[in-house]
Amino acid sequence: MTNLLQDPAFWCVIAAVLIGAAIIRRNRRVISVQGEQLAQWEDRLAEQAVQHERSIGDAEAAAEERTKTVLKSATRTLQSLAGEQQVVIEDLQRKYGGHPVLHELLEVNHANAQFARRAQAIAVICGGFLGRRKDAASVYDVIRSAQGQIRNFERVQIRSQSGFGIEAKAISGISLALAELLANAANYSRPDTAIEVNIQPVHNGLCVIVDDFGVGMSDEQKQKAGKMLSGEYIPAMSELGNPPQFGFPVIAELSRRYGFSVDVSSTSPYGGVRAVVRLPEDLLTEQIVEPGASAPSVISPVAPAPDLSEPAGRTANGLPKRAARQAPMSIVRVPANAGHDAPSEDDSAIAAARMAALQQGTRSGRQPTAANREGSEPK
Repeated sequence: MTNLLQDPAFWCVIAAVLIGAAIIRRNRRVISVQGEQLAQWEDRLAEQAVQHERSIGDAEAAAEERTKTVLKSATRTLQSLAGEQQVVIEDLQRKYGGHPVLHELLEVNHANAQFARRAQAIAVICGGFLGRRKDAASVYDVIRSAQGQIRNFERVQIRSQSGFGIEAKAISGISLALAELLANAANYSRPDTAIEVNIQPVHNGLCVIVDDFGVGMSDEQKQKAGKMLSGEYIPAMSELGNPPQFGFPVIAELSRRYGFSVDVSSTSPYGGVRAVVRLPEDLLTEQIVEPGASAPSVISPVAPAPDLSEPAGRTANGLPKRAARQAPMSIVRVPANAGHDAPSEDDSAIAAARMAALQQGTRSGRQPTAANREGSEPK
């Protein structure tokens, strides 16, 4: 042992071990410090990433808001111009009621209604408001109002009637939502097929069912539409495509504002899409339907019906009644010569009469009585 202690090599080994241990401890401290610094840098990077994402989100939100503000301002002008044009057209119709030019004026008015619908839809999706009526209207007349706002209105067949009306506060929104559904049904089905509309009372409400003969939607499309209509997914303006698809986003916004629901997850019996608009009872009022109004699929000129009233209360199904109501906005009957196939000098008059009846039946739903300006209706 004494010899080992006197051996220089032994002490060299001991010194090497001590030096190695010191180096290891030092390296561990350096690694620990570097680890802490690395963790701090990772935290900073994560925080910067969050801030970056937040900045991008804020920038996108600001850009979206600016886009909506510009579009809303532009559509407000378009809505005003469409309203002024409709007033002029209707003045001309009254002035030239018996003139052959009436048919062309009615076609212009119908085109103007489609223009106004698109302007209203863009305004809604940009946060704008629709005007509102003073009085309730029958469910049938609100559907006719929607029918009059699409291009191929003659394809729409209303297969049933209803004794209920829609409260004034919801007429504009429901009419526009139905118009968008009918337009979708017309656009995605063959032009020689019908669009069938049925009215079905349900527990605590009423359903308006729209069936088309189109190609239907895939499961992925149904899921995306369902998320939009439920409010789970609200697309940005840049996500609407080119050309932009306003239909479902507009319907979703209207359903949130006015308190009704829309479902497009079902397939129609004809292979296309079945859209179900469910109107809760707080948007409904009992509506007296005059005898003779039960033939909704035909069109002819009519005169306004007198005011009718009924006692206040509730129906057997629990739906509310109104103490006093106006009669339906229009009564629809078959023209005497509607089934005549041979061409005659009265063909243009018959066509004009049909379009006049459609216009008369839809005017009240399409033209709110209150001023159509921003903030005219609470959200």
